[in-house]
Amino acid sequence: MKSTILSLTILIFFPSIVLSQNTINDDPMKWINGWANFDPNHEAYPESDEDIPAIIDQDTHLTNDSVYFLTGIVYVTNGATLSIQEGTIIRCDTKTQTSLVVSKGAKLIARGLKGQPIVFTSDKSPKARKSGDWGGVIIAGSGIINSPSKAGVIEGDFLPQYSLYGGDNDDEMTTIMTYVRIEYAGKKINQSKELNGLSLYALGKKSILNNIMISHSADDSFEFFGGTVNMNNLISYKAKDDDYDFTLGYQGELYNIIAIRHPYISDISGSYAIEIDGYDKKLGMTSLELSNVDIKDATLINLSDSSNYQHTGAAISSKNLARLHVTDSRISGFANVAKFDKSYISYTNLETSFSLENSIFNVHDTNVLVPLEPKNEVHGLLKYNMFTTQFKNVSDFFEKPLDAKNPKFTLKQARDTYTVMQ
Repeated sequence: MKSTILSLTILIFFPSIVLSQNTINDDPMKWINGWANFDPNHEAYPESDEDIPAIIDQDTHLTNDSVYFLTGIVYVTNGATLSIQEGTIIRCDTKTQTSLVVSKGAKLIARGLKGQPIVFTSDKSPKARKSGDWGGVIIAGSGIINSPSKAGVIEGDFLPQYSLYGGDNDDEMTTIMTYVRIEYAGKKINQSKELNGLSLYALGKKSILNNIMISHSADDSFEFFGGTVNMNNLISYKAKDDDYDFTLGYQGELYNIIAIRHPYISDISGSYAIEIDGYDKKLGMTSLELSNVDIKDATLINLSDSSNYQHTGAAISSKNLARLHVTDSRISGFANVAKFDKSYISYTNLETSFSLENSIFNVHDTNVLVPLEPKNEVHGLLKYNMFTTQFKNVSDFFEKPLDAKNPKFTLKQARDTYTVMQ
């Protein structure tokens, strides 16, 4: 097993630097109680009794005294608002390319409550549900993207008249989503394309998204295509591809986010807790802002141990000059904290584009992967953090990480023998 001590790194101890109480001692997952579900495959959801129409072109309200069946591609169009009452369950057809598409100009208002979340889930019976059973939830806004055309077409096989997104309305409000679960989404469209659990296209600052859990997505859990919406209290659980994916110049802040990965669940192209692109190389770079994300209080965990850690990769992948700043966070079970592509041409360039501070990490290989020389300068990217001197199994590092129904990811207190501060 490889040591986590940085090669050629001189450890400097800073007595005045103390990791925040929340980073080390508090339970970072208190806010999930009462609405999250880490074992949805055993949940006995009631059978659906009402179909959702394929086109919603006037204001429509779904109530929790019915269980709804979503089949095929359902479009919210014509400036209509689809509102969903707390506690509503929507069963999604697994035989078709089932997705909910909120087209540009329309709105989705899904206000769950802590004790009554709104649930989008597979229509299969308990123990039969699988990643990719259905498509996902797609929301198109009119905010800013850094594409030369300033607009785009949502990914997938959708009707073109309902597929446009993007514009110049930085303050637009397209959706309110709170206490919502999306389970078993990410259906494959073809050999090269799959849908995400929740795809957010160019959402402006006035949209509100918090307390959202996406579990067992066959592609990304959350993907942000430009826009400026801020989000908090997000959970991605055992996604096949990335947990949080940012591209097309997304500018925003995320607070209280969780990504729980498994070493045997990954896409062949490589999967990360966080993947960020400064811009889309296929569309070209513009004079608009590169993707720039601030993340605070993140828990990024791969459930690895000494028997399977070799199957893990980096927690974070940063490409195409993206900018990412992470604070007060916990990163554990991966091979590396972060890796960067060749768009970062110097360490000075990297230092202005990336930071991890006041955090703790536990990885089994080189802490940071960069295509730059000399390698000994890389330690400066991770200063003001604690890290393990030897790789620790997930069960050695957290309280109850493998509990199937009620996992707990509080850091164990007895860490003095194997952690140091840089």
